[in-house]
Amino acid sequence: MNEIFFLIILASLWLVFATIQDLRKREIANWLSFSLIIFAVGFRFLYSLFSGNFSFFYHGLIGLAIFFILANILYYGRFFAGGDFKLMIALGAILPFSDNFSNNLEIFLIFLAFFFITGAIYTIGASLYLGLANFKKFKKAFSQQFKKAKNFIFLCFFFSTILIVFGFSDIAFFALAGFFLFLPILYIYVKSVDESCLVKLVDAKSLTEGDWLYKDVYIGKQIIKASWDGLSKKDIEKLKHSKKKIMIRHGIPFTPVFLISFFLVIYFWFSGFETLWNSFW
Repeated sequence: MNEIFFLIILASLWLVFATIQDLRKREIANWLSFSLIIFAVGFRFLYSLFSGNFSFFYHGLIGLAIFFILANILYYGRFFAGGDFKLMIALGAILPFSDNFSNNLEIFLIFLAFFFITGAIYTIGASLYLGLANFKKFKKAFSQQFKKAKNFIFLCFFFSTILIVFGFSDIAFFALAGFFLFLPILYIYVKSVDESCLVKLVDAKSLTEGDWLYKDVYIGKQIIKASWDGLSKKDIEKLKHSKKKIMIRHGIPFTPVFLISFFLVIYFWFSGFETLWNSFW
């Protein structure tokens, strides 16, 4: 059990550091994620070598492989950025607490459930805060996005009307109709927060690797394209030489979600996952 405590303390410290850095600088240094992977895998190997229990090491590698696949799905599905991608992989080497694969799989699934639920609540809360804190800009952006989305609003209203008619035969259609009525409001709100609160004009000198361009930047005949992968070191050097002010898009710092989800898994793992299931049933 001491070996598990070591992994928990290690991951907790690294997640706290990553959260502080993400909240302050809107980035997660590569060394944090990579060093967590190295320390976790290295510790598992050394412990297995001296204890003779190599399942502790193998399960860490299996967890690393599973979370590598999950992180790629979430990254290329544009759920989160590169720093979060690497941090997710690192947690794969931490979370296998058991010598039993099915138990570890349960831990992974519960972590992901907490991750998505916490992520949804956190994103909604952060968006509400940003919208209220920048209300004048948000109000203007909301009006602009509303005009742009008129066709989308009409389409959702049309589907909702049809579903309401079907709702008289099955009440489930009423719920679906409500979803289509709410969808355009949510879309316009998210777009408005993005445009009014997360887009900043910055000096090229302050750019860091992975920053997202708001739109393509033209430097003479060269084009630096806005992409999900963010700016490379080469792109930044070109922008610095141009001495331009650059529009970049910030994301909402997501590392607090990793930290909260990890602590929730630890709490319920020590309490027994039966406590979690009993709270739902």
